[in-house]
Amino acid sequence: MSQQNDSKLHSDAPIGVFDSGVGGLTVAREIMRQIPNEKIIYFGDTARVPYGSKSRDTITRFSKQIVRFLQTFEVKTIVVACNTASAYALDELEREIDIPIIGVVKPGAKTASEVTTNGRIGVIATEATIGSQIYTKYIKELNKDVTIYGKACPLFCPLIEEGLWQDPVTDEIARRYLSELIDIDIDTLILGCTHYPLIRSTLGRIMGDSVTLVNPAYETARELKEMLEEKGILNQEHPGLGANQYQFFVSDGAEKFKSFANSIIKYGILSAKTINIEEY
Repeated sequence: MSQQNDSKLHSDAPIGVFDSGVGGLTVAREIMRQIPNEKIIYFGDTARVPYGSKSRDTITRFSKQIVRFLQTFEVKTIVVACNTASAYALDELEREIDIPIIGVVKPGAKTASEVTTNGRIGVIATEATIGSQIYTKYIKELNKDVTIYGKACPLFCPLIEEGLWQDPVTDEIARRYLSELIDIDIDTLILGCTHYPLIRSTLGRIMGDSVTLVNPAYETARELKEMLEEKGILNQEHPGLGANQYQFFVSDGAEKFKSFANSIIKYGILSAKTINIEEY
């Protein structure tokens, strides 16, 4: 986490949250649940999604543009609610900005290393996240005796974005992806893409009761709350009536984003604005 003078940070300032698209809404939803007084500025890079198949340089460039946009709102902290951007861009972002920034990978890795009993941890994610070996790196730093098995599941995101959360097609694809992880007897499975909590019940049913599912969205919100408390910038007062507590911005397709967002967040998303992220 970047070093800064915490006295410059105001508790009533908003939290910036960004993702390559809609998946990070699962992180925003957890923040709303766990720290309900906080204001959120959310940016989804819907024009340039998916990040999972892009290079490190491209993802880092995109992430820097988004951070510059979020900083126009004088956010007190930034949450990189995208596993791919957390894997590829977080280190460089930490060096460049003077407010705290957290990603979704470390909190999930930490929990997985704590809950496994047989030392066999599975990670399902995008091709870029799996290819980066970032979960393996973090988990091994915490517990060198575990074995991590990564599995890229590229079809999950489009299925989820089509709303096929409880559908025979998603069931069938999930069985194919997960069969090898079942065969090697993992006892912990990290949902290493922020879309995946939306099909958690399907994944849990296929993996069975003996496998603990780790949801990095939940763990990230928990870590964020701890960090805000530690720095004395947790917002103690609920925003007043009429305050624009949650603001959503996208790089394309605001209407489609809004309808998807309203299907998973029950806190009323009144609007989503399209901005030209290339200007930042």
